[in-house]
Amino acid sequence: MAAKKLLFILCVLATLVTLETTYAHCGESSTHGELHFSHGLSLPGLDSCHGADTDLAGGMKIGVDDVVKAWYMDDVAVAEDEDQRLPHHRQPDEAVPLAKLLDLGIVALRLDAENHERDENLTTMRQERGYLHMDIIELTPEKMPNYEAMIKRFFEEHLHTDEEVRYCLDGTGFDVRDEDDQWVRVSLSKGGLIIVPAGIYHRFTLDNNNYIKAMRLFSGGPDWTAYNRPHDHLPARKNYLAALYSGRGSQQDRHSY
Repeated sequence: MAAKKLLFILCVLATLVTLETTYAHCGESSTHGELHFSHGLSLPGLDSCHGADTDLAGGMKIGVDDVVKAWYMDDVAVAEDEDQRLPHHRQPDEAVPLAKLLDLGIVALRLDAENHERDENLTTMRQERGYLHMDIIELTPEKMPNYEAMIKRFFEEHLHTDEEVRYCLDGTGFDVRDEDDQWVRVSLSKGGLIIVPAGIYHRFTLDNNNYIKAMRLFSGGPDWTAYNRPHDHLPARKNYLAALYSGRGSQQDRHSY
């Protein structure tokens, strides 16, 4: 067991060092104030400069695809009279591999949720990424006043100017936009952790179990500011798009997110 933990720690460290070294080498040190875009996280697989191995997403931890699953959502999902908590798979189903999430700047890990208070892997990751602060929240109708109204509020499309780190201790949730403005549902279940880059439009929902317990990690003090779409003028958004489309030609023919 000790050997497996050591191997995992080394894999995480090697991955993060590779990502940050590649990012620095390419000279993509965009900033929002004093904060480097996505905390120095590159967007692998986008061009020859980032030149990344897209297998990194699946290689961070064996079994990560058991706790982080993603698929393209059907068009019905945007209708106001539809239940946002349903899976909303397309027909036929269109799965989104972890490598695709990594292309969008979203890093996925699997950790030991049962042992999160003493997990050396989590401690190491927090130290390496500079996540100095954390809290744990539970969302459920029994514990949240005005639950139905609140989950509708969480489902509004928005972005943040800092990266968002969510570690699921129990439950599910999350949607993100891809580079073609299509919704990808990311089902983050117990043990799954995702790092969502600053500037990406996304939203949050629970599934029909109406429950999630999650750890939120922050590099600075907690900042709950959400910028509902459209906020394309923000530096964080511009920096995200620049990194996303680097090496793919002009953005003029792309969607205006």
